[in-house]
Amino acid sequence: MSISEKPAAPVGRAPGGRSSWPVLQEPQGLIVYMCLLLVAALFLFGVAFALTVFSLKDLVTFTALVAGAAISVEGSRRLGTPTPAGFNRDLLGAWWFPVVLLLPPVYSLLIPIPVYLMVQQRTRRTLVHRRVFNATSVGLSGFLVSVVWHGVWGGGLVGGLGGSPESGEPLTTGPGVLVAVLCCAGFTVLNTLLVALAARISSGPGNSLRPMWDREALIVDAVELCVGVTVAILAQLSLFLLVIAVPPVLLLQRSLLYQQLQMAARTDPKTGLLNAPTWEQEASVEIARARSSRGRAAVLIVDIDHFKRVNDSHGHLFGDQVLLGVATTIGQQLRQSDLLGRFGGEEFVVLLPGSDTTEAWRAAERLRSQVGSMGIAVDDVPVHITISIGVAVIGDHGNDLVELLTAADLALYRAKETGRNRVCLPAGRPGVGGTIPGPREAELLDPSGPAEPTDPREVN
Repeated sequence: MSISEKPAAPVGRAPGGRSSWPVLQEPQGLIVYMCLLLVAALFLFGVAFALTVFSLKDLVTFTALVAGAAISVEGSRRLGTPTPAGFNRDLLGAWWFPVVLLLPPVYSLLIPIPVYLMVQQRTRRTLVHRRVFNATSVGLSGFLVSVVWHGVWGGGLVGGLGGSPESGEPLTTGPGVLVAVLCCAGFTVLNTLLVALAARISSGPGNSLRPMWDREALIVDAVELCVGVTVAILAQLSLFLLVIAVPPVLLLQRSLLYQQLQMAARTDPKTGLLNAPTWEQEASVEIARARSSRGRAAVLIVDIDHFKRVNDSHGHLFGDQVLLGVATTIGQQLRQSDLLGRFGGEEFVVLLPGSDTTEAWRAAERLRSQVGSMGIAVDDVPVHITISIGVAVIGDHGNDLVELLTAADLALYRAKETGRNRVCLPAGRPGVGGTIPGPREAELLDPSGPAEPTDPREVN
């Protein structure tokens, strides 16, 4: 696992003479955290280097594994690299794990350097400090697990730090393979925790993160673990067997990248939500299903209030954090059947299948209240974020997705005109007879009124 790596941008000067180096625009806590990990890695490298007896066999094995990783990187290069928000998983562990198990721990700190240099040069240039952090996280995780592995077979901490010359032999036995699997699983957990802590510091204590593991992530980690241990066993038997290990690893890597690229084509890179075309396609299907069964459905358009002012005052990197925080908060308040997407800019869209006007209005008020209570800060100074929401319901405000979006957009315009930080329903729809519920009528749908403000008349 690695933290999301954003594309590199030109380095210049920010307004007021402040340096606009990307690393200096990260939260201060994240900068300190990355520096501490880097210092720890350098210190451990010095200790391990002093205790390690280098041999030609180990250097050849290390070179062969780096070459295997290079072939994997080069072989999947033309597929492109997805840029998901949050966490990113790959199959480079197929080459980390053999180094952890077969070579002295000092090599575990070294192998991320050439591999990530190749990734940076041959796939996509990204923010260097995030690349360095991912390499440091992999190196530290591999080093600590390698010390445990060599300590088990080499006799104690000193033996573990220097590496056991016969550490690969247990891989030909059942108990040895079991210990190897447990160690590699520990590597995955430790690396994930280091990355998750960085993501937590970056997003701030008030924002919730997506789960570190879901079903797909567990499958990828399990495959990576099995392949990595298998490659280690083959390398222990003979380095020439790595020739037959590279093609299946490459195929698995390409399959994973292809799946991620398919997902990237459907999602927004900054928030991980469905992008506008995908949301519209899936929402149209749900609307058609609701019409055919004479069911109900509602559409919400959510707009972050004064988002341009947030960008101008605190910078676009903070604006990206706000987008991700709002997206995460909204997603946590929705049902599994609801459809959430980013419509563009600071706007989000939500489809609520089976919801009538009352339910849709209550759901919108819940979203508005939860986003308003988000804790986001810049240099320990809290920044208050609010949203305005336009609501439209099938049958009342439109009969297809285009009409519902138009009605919800008009309702959103009313919400912004009447003060923002509120929920509005459309005042009417041209060409349709009958009374369309307006904002004043909407207040009567929930006698208890909105959560904030407390006066029901202030919902609009």
